[in-house]
Amino acid sequence: MNYRHHFHAGNFADVFKHALLLQLIWAMQRKEKGFLYLDTHAGRALYDLTEAAQGDSLARKAEWPDGIGRLLGATDLPTPLAEYLEEVREFDWQHGNADTTPRFYPGSPALAQRQAREQDRLALCELHPDEFLALRRALGVFDRVGMHEIDGYTALRAMLPAPEKRALVLIDPPFEAQDEFAQMAEALREGLRRAPQATFAIWYPLTARARVDAFFDELLGVRLPPTWVAELEVAGENSGVKMRGCGLVTINPPWQLDREITQWLPYLAQCLAQGPGATASLRWLVPE
Repeated sequence: MNYRHHFHAGNFADVFKHALLLQLIWAMQRKEKGFLYLDTHAGRALYDLTEAAQGDSLARKAEWPDGIGRLLGATDLPTPLAEYLEEVREFDWQHGNADTTPRFYPGSPALAQRQAREQDRLALCELHPDEFLALRRALGVFDRVGMHEIDGYTALRAMLPAPEKRALVLIDPPFEAQDEFAQMAEALREGLRRAPQATFAIWYPLTARARVDAFFDELLGVRLPPTWVAELEVAGENSGVKMRGCGLVTINPPWQLDREITQWLPYLAQCLAQGPGATASLRWLVPE
């Protein structure tokens, strides 16, 4: 997968991931006590969708029209998706776009920063130098927002347990390394050792099913606490679509959040379908 995420910004995977992330943040905020939001692979926070069709050397098809673009044209969005879309629209408008065609799309750090209360704290980690500089330019200086040019897996050891004793950790790597799934499983093992009550959300692509099954096998070797898995497939296994879906493993999820999410996941699959076999599901990997 291309590290320059602006090629993919606003695509179906971002819609899925960011809609779920907002639900996780808002569920954490049902309690008054603050928490640490730790983003291990933060990226640049702000993506200009006009650059999405500009490859490294050749023009390429933008992916956002089949992602956030589909939601913009919908009139019957479930409330959680409508709230996510409103966040995206406000971000776009606040960064100077008055046109009906979206231009500025928020990454996970920007979405989290927009939701943060006075008692919440953000730690945003990004190792790639250019992406880190873009992250700093995008977010500027805010109280209780720390930006760190370090490896995100190392950050789990450095920043957990959180002084707040509550944490939401997003692990969303670029999947450049061949052993990325193994690295994520090992990072989760270390994170749970240091902060067993923290909530971890791990994003992954659906390309080769066998690799994902092996990832789940590794996760089950971690002795997980309650864990569910939400997946979105925009096309079936035989569709020929290279990345046909994605998923989010959530460890120690907020209470009853699964019931809320399952109400709108089928709508998302129908809205974002790119071929036969599009579907969405949520299942418990380790029951409560």
